[in-house]
Formats: sequence, structure tokens, C-alpha cells
Amino acid sequence: MKLVRHAAAVAVIVTGGALALAAPASASASSSAPTAARSAAVAAPSEAPVAKYNGACGAGHKVIDSANMENLGTTFLTYNKTTGENCVVTVRTKAGSPVKMFARLSSKTGGTATDSGQFTTYAGPVYIEAPGECVTWEGGITTYSTKGTGHCG
Repeated sequence: MKLVRHAAAVAVIVTGGALALAAPASASASSSAPTAARSAAVAAPSEAPVAKYNGACGAGHKVIDSANMENLGTTFLTYNKTTGENCVVTVRTKAGSPVKMFARLSSKTGGTATDSGQFTTYAGPVYIEAPGECVTWEGGITTYSTKGTGHCG
């Protein structure tokens, strides 16, 4: 899994009359990473999800990966080995007034499926059948987003 962290701010430090600019380091050199107004802090793969998977992908789907966005929520990648279907859903930690959210899933032959808009609880589910193929999955809540790759089924 590849996690992308987006640097959002440049700090200006003035010390003893000297002006220095310090830019936070990005965790990835990916030029295709979307920009964000805030840092898109994502969890390490071994960190427990901050939101609970809600079963939105349906029967037979098992969570195979997840990525947190601070304490706002978690994007889950699921797979149904009987059907070869992948699914992504982004779940908020706590439901509330609608906020910008998205769930996206793509593969080389399956194309791209996206659900985005203003949601109170979750975005998705989105599905792609891609047995034996690698998928790219993403999710976002407000200005935080995450991108994972490398899952082949």
C-alpha cells in the first residue's frame, strides 16, 4: 500500500533579523497527488481504523485495507473473492452535518468508479470487478485525502 501525505503550509521563521523559509517535507514525490488546503495526514497501514467499517459494500465483502484521515474517518478497501469485486467506502468517525467526501476505485480494465458530494455519514460504496488485477483506491473527507495502491486480486 502506498500512502500519500500532502504538505499544506509553508512556515516563515524570523530569527535575529534573518528570514528563513521552511517547507514541510512530502512523504511522496508523486506528481499525480492531488493538492489539499490542509495536510492529508494518513495512518500507517498497521494503525487501527478510527471509524468502523459499516458493511456498505454488502455480503461477502471483507476489508483488505484501510487508511485514516486524522480523526475524521477511514477509507476502506474491500474484496469479494467469490465475485472478484472490489469496493471502496469512506466512513466518517462521527456523523454530522454534510461535508465534502469521496470514495474512488479504479483499475486498468475496469475503469474508474467515484462517489463524491456532501455526505453526513459515508461516501460510496463504489465497485469494480477486477479479478487478478491491481486496483487503486482513494477516499477523502473535507480537505483530507488518502491514496492506496498495490492490491491485486
